[in-house]
Amino acid sequence: MKTAYTNCKLFTGSHKETGKTILVNNSIIEGLADIKNIPEGYNIKDLGGMNVAPALIDLQIYGGDGKLFSAELSTEAIAATYQYCLRGGCTRFMLTMATSSIEDFLKGMELVNDYWQQGGKGLLGLHMEGPYINPAKKGAHIPEYIKKPTVDEVKILLERGKGILKMMTLAPEVCDEEIIRMLMEEGIIVSAGHSNATYAEAAGGFAAGIPTATHLFNAMSAFQSREPGMVGAIYNNETVKSSIVADGIHVDFVSVRISKKLMGERLFFITDAVTESSKGGYQHVFKGDHYALPNGTLSGSALTMMQSVRNGVHRADIPLEEALRMASTYPARLLQLPVPLGRIAPGYAAEFVLFDDALELGGTITG
Repeated sequence: MKTAYTNCKLFTGSHKETGKTILVNNSIIEGLADIKNIPEGYNIKDLGGMNVAPALIDLQIYGGDGKLFSAELSTEAIAATYQYCLRGGCTRFMLTMATSSIEDFLKGMELVNDYWQQGGKGLLGLHMEGPYINPAKKGAHIPEYIKKPTVDEVKILLERGKGILKMMTLAPEVCDEEIIRMLMEEGIIVSAGHSNATYAEAAGGFAAGIPTATHLFNAMSAFQSREPGMVGAIYNNETVKSSIVADGIHVDFVSVRISKKLMGERLFFITDAVTESSKGGYQHVFKGDHYALPNGTLSGSALTMMQSVRNGVHRADIPLEEALRMASTYPARLLQLPVPLGRIAPGYAAEFVLFDDALELGGTITG
């Protein structure tokens, strides 16, 4: 089916366009055309003058609408998470499980595959946050399940999770380089996080090929004058990327602003969002603008991706176009997909977010 999306203010991921129509054929962008020169054979969709940008992407979210995936372990929880994402302008998400038993991780993989087999949309794959992390930086993670990886166990995860397990957060100082290499050779996005690494240990992990880090500042060794830690290693590496939770609670907005100035295109948004849950190992209590464990430990955000963009603009002084890239174009660079995401350009997936001039969401368009 051919569709021409018209009457919109367009941000392609690289620049603004006015007076243009987006031409889409079978969910793939063909290109842009002048409004007055739309080719024949296209079904015209008037977008009412809204702003249109590449749809947002969340590489770390645990559940939505009262269904925490690790507690529910159901395809219904995945579907609920997708609906939550859509209401925040996000059409693709990496379903995340925090440190759990290996049995639960394997069950989660089965359910991801079931969701896809049932025609479920939006899900990029599974992000394992743990269990190969440093207990000194466990945050809200269950300490009983934290462990050092073995080759045999990682082989099981890779075999059972082939095509499903797409991302893993680990502490480089507790993982042998062989483990990191095994994961990356299978196309897993390895992210350094929940780590108490020294600067040298973190830099060594990045030198071994780790491309990104998980929620900058949170659950990682801090930047200090005599020991720059994980944060210093991220800042001082010219290529390594990092996600950040821009809610003003996980990270002060001044820290977001400073980090953006230092890192440029290497910094991107995640929500790190959970949902209320009163069962299982992760019981999250809503605190009005974030979630905490019953003991008060900060355990997740209440963000949407569009709120991350708004916060970046209004609270961290990031230009709108750059905040949009931090929520779409930059996380997309970590993904290896047959049809790329994160730009409005020929050959890219036709997935868009619509919003008004006050940055209030107007909806999403997906294939």
